[in-house]
Amino acid sequence: MRTSRLALVVAAVVAAALVAFPFVFTGPFPLHVMIVTFMFATLAVAWNIMGGYAGMFSFGQAAFFGIGAYTSSYLFVTHGVSPWLGLVAGGLASALVAAAIGYPCSNLRGHYFAIASIAFAEIVRTHFNNWKLVGAAEGLTIPMSKGGFLQFQFHHGKAPYYFIALAFLLASLALSWWVARSRMGYYFRAIKESHELAMVLGISFVRYRLAAIMISAFISAAAGTLYAQYILYLDPESVLVLSISVQVVLIAMLGGAGSVFGPAIGAAILVPLSELTRVSLGHKGTGVDMMIYGALITLISVYQPRGVWGLLTGRIGPRAPPAPVAARPVAVQEGSK
Repeated sequence: MRTSRLALVVAAVVAAALVAFPFVFTGPFPLHVMIVTFMFATLAVAWNIMGGYAGMFSFGQAAFFGIGAYTSSYLFVTHGVSPWLGLVAGGLASALVAAAIGYPCSNLRGHYFAIASIAFAEIVRTHFNNWKLVGAAEGLTIPMSKGGFLQFQFHHGKAPYYFIALAFLLASLALSWWVARSRMGYYFRAIKESHELAMVLGISFVRYRLAAIMISAFISAAAGTLYAQYILYLDPESVLVLSISVQVVLIAMLGGAGSVFGPAIGAAILVPLSELTRVSLGHKGTGVDMMIYGALITLISVYQPRGVWGLLTGRIGPRAPPAPVAARPVAVQEGSK
């Protein structure tokens, strides 16, 4: 009961702080840092469903992110479709692409699946670099509209983007929480532990691995739409690069892969650190954030494999099994042999 009450109090304090943040820190840079943090937290939550729950260690998240961004932006620029409808279209397109690549790779495990995901992401990036319909390497510029919620553009500060990004993160966390506690989540964890065990239990690991990658792709595509409407410019080198996928994996691993709130905590640590390093050091600090990332990941991997979330909750790695009880000698009854 005390733990539950403490968790509710902490959640209430965090929620109040997040709601009050844009009214206290009204400058563009603090709001920008929080928007980017929410966006990467959403991407990390999406990766966690696939990598943390189902054990599909992927480095191709940038492909889903870029497909969502390009789909909604192209529909808005060429046909005037609302970015909110484009978000759904981009999510569905990304999910279908995920299914198309996930089915032939459904039997791959461990580093083989990771290599396949990198190859897939590079194929998508190369294709968009040469696809003239969406601007090829020159990219795609999203024109300014009158603004408003339906157009997903706001001309009076960054606060609306802040609350929309926060809503995206909360929705992804709610979906992750539901998946973790549903039958699907238990199947994901069984597949992560052992494909053979899952087959013995009658679990179709192909079907559920496809479900994991499609859910992850849809959420990532939604984050891509948010990025596109926030920046108003896209090119393959800004949304389809491998560094985005690597950063998403590092965030999830640092915060605690396999937990609901771990990816959000990892983003709250790494993304502001990266942005502050970039601003304070400028071009001289190129790569410093990745060095800090590597050091933090190394420390967490050695001392707390479950990430920062495991450290906060006090669950330091799996508990050792209880020592076997020494068998006591059975007294031999008198007259027995």
